[in-house]
Amino acid sequence: MKMMKDLPAHDRPREKIAQKGVQALTNTELIESILGRGVQNRDVRAIAHDIAALLDDPARQIRYEDLLEIGGMGPTKAAQIMACLELGRRRYETGSAVKIQKPEDVLPLVGSYREKPQEHFICISLSGAGEVIQTRVITIGILNHSLVHPREVFAGAITDRAASVICVHNHPSGSLDASPQDIAITRQLQEAGALLGIQLLDHIIITKSGFSSLKEKGLV
Repeated sequence: MKMMKDLPAHDRPREKIAQKGVQALTNTELIESILGRGVQNRDVRAIAHDIAALLDDPARQIRYEDLLEIGGMGPTKAAQIMACLELGRRRYETGSAVKIQKPEDVLPLVGSYREKPQEHFICISLSGAGEVIQTRVITIGILNHSLVHPREVFAGAITDRAASVICVHNHPSGSLDASPQDIAITRQLQEAGALLGIQLLDHIIITKSGFSSLKEKGLV
């Protein structure tokens, strides 16, 4: 990877914004333009590449602490990125909040997990209007009662002041049938949600070929 100073002027992100518009930049280049420069032992392009890798997972919530773990990132640069992410979030939520009205509406939020080789259990927290507040990966691995515990599932939803949640997990096997374990976990979460005042709206199984809603099957 070339260092920023070795790039022709017209290929540098800030110059590209002026000449071609911000839409012409990759995610990494956008981050480069925000950071401006690197540090003595690490070029800005390498730092931006690592930040872009964090942003590749749409379900991941980026934390200030995550950014500080990247080589070359200090408090100032981490704060710059967090401020940009928050500004984008506010702008996005004001103009085009994602609203879940049917199981299919969930798929764009979790599509990247349909082909994962391990089971991922995901919780989507929703406002009273059914708008998405946050999408979180709760566990990775074979699902069982000890791994998918209500306190882990609802902890984020409580922080979000969510009115309801939708749970999703993938089946690497390709089967859309709910296992006895899936059904047991669903009932456990349903009962916990009722106590907390946060309704479990649905539990959706996703695979490469499609999805299955436990609510539509009468299991929620």
